[in-house]
Amino acid sequence: MKGLNVASEIGVLKRVLLHRPGLELEHLTPKWLNQLLFDDIPWLKKAQEEHDEFKALLEKEGIEVVYLEDLVAESLINRKVVDSFVDQFISESAIHNPHAIKRLKTYLLSLDKKSMVKEMMSGIPKSKLKGKRAYSLKERIEEYPFFTDPMPNLYFTRDPFSIILDGVSIHKMYSNVRNRETIFGEYIFKYHPDYQSAPKYYDRNEPSSLEGGDILVLNHETIAIGISERTDPDAIETLANRLFTNTDIKTIVAIDMPKKRAFMHLDTVLTQVDHCKFVVHHDFLGKKDIFIITQGSKINTLKIEKKTETIKRVFSRVLKNAITMLPCGGDDPIASDREQWNDGANTLAIAPGVVIVYERNTISNKLLVENGIKIIPIKASELSRGRGGPRCMSMPLIRASLE
Repeated sequence: MKGLNVASEIGVLKRVLLHRPGLELEHLTPKWLNQLLFDDIPWLKKAQEEHDEFKALLEKEGIEVVYLEDLVAESLINRKVVDSFVDQFISESAIHNPHAIKRLKTYLLSLDKKSMVKEMMSGIPKSKLKGKRAYSLKERIEEYPFFTDPMPNLYFTRDPFSIILDGVSIHKMYSNVRNRETIFGEYIFKYHPDYQSAPKYYDRNEPSSLEGGDILVLNHETIAIGISERTDPDAIETLANRLFTNTDIKTIVAIDMPKKRAFMHLDTVLTQVDHCKFVVHHDFLGKKDIFIITQGSKINTLKIEKKTETIKRVFSRVLKNAITMLPCGGDDPIASDREQWNDGANTLAIAPGVVIVYERNTISNKLLVENGIKIIPIKASELSRGRGGPRCMSMPLIRASLE
């Protein structure tokens, strides 16, 4: 299978992109957790075991799994591309001293392509270049132990780019610490033989932040986007203009969200589980400020209508079907808050009415089953410490079209 096709959240999943957690998790320390957007330090061995079970489950269901580091390595098609990739990585790692640049580039180019990519992902400790005296004043006085930051958020492959229909949106991340993650997407969609021809609807060099967890493709004409802590309204307008001009997308439903970590993306509070069914955090059952965006009367203009209504009502109207909202954690606000924090609302649909969930969210999972949803639970004692669920950990590349 080549190319991209994602025109829904629930079509049968055919190919999906993952990243198996690596040494970047072992490079987390309490001193630098906040800087790297983590609340805790997962145990790598157990996190990898849990992630391997996730991958095996997907493959058991007939889904092709591809890894991020493999696609990146396959995109480095010649020495010129490799040199450009390494130079860009070093530059965006804020390394400016010429001696440090030379040492780091020599080290990276001494590795095979896949090992080089994994080193970039894991973060490169200064000790990796042992035996070399410190050339720069910065190295002599800084206590920070890395030449380049670890990328512990990478196992949440949903965020750095999004597949929309047959194209891709490559994102400008909200936090500088995650911006280098999108270099990998840039090279995949520029050089990989299977993906280089994909239309591009957003670029990582745009001025406004946009992250994939805020984008839900509801059907081939409608997407929902969260106006969240990490997705800027200006980015939504830019994306809307390009989608309206270049695709069949006709409506964007922009949902204003609290700008806080607990609700960092739309998919942490709302995911689709079947044709007309969604699981949602209880705080989002009531009325919200929702903006219906359609194309204006002139090219590159937008019509924006504000609605203060429930998401259920707006979705029912734009999707032309009665929508059922299933509250994460049920009707108990304590359970709802607890299970939403552990990603009870972040499900991955692999087919209509079939979803992968974290087994720890027992109340939400029971509610899904009672409403006719087949659940496939996975263990997540360590994976969940990164504050992301099955949808966060996966980037569908191909879904079967819905009838």
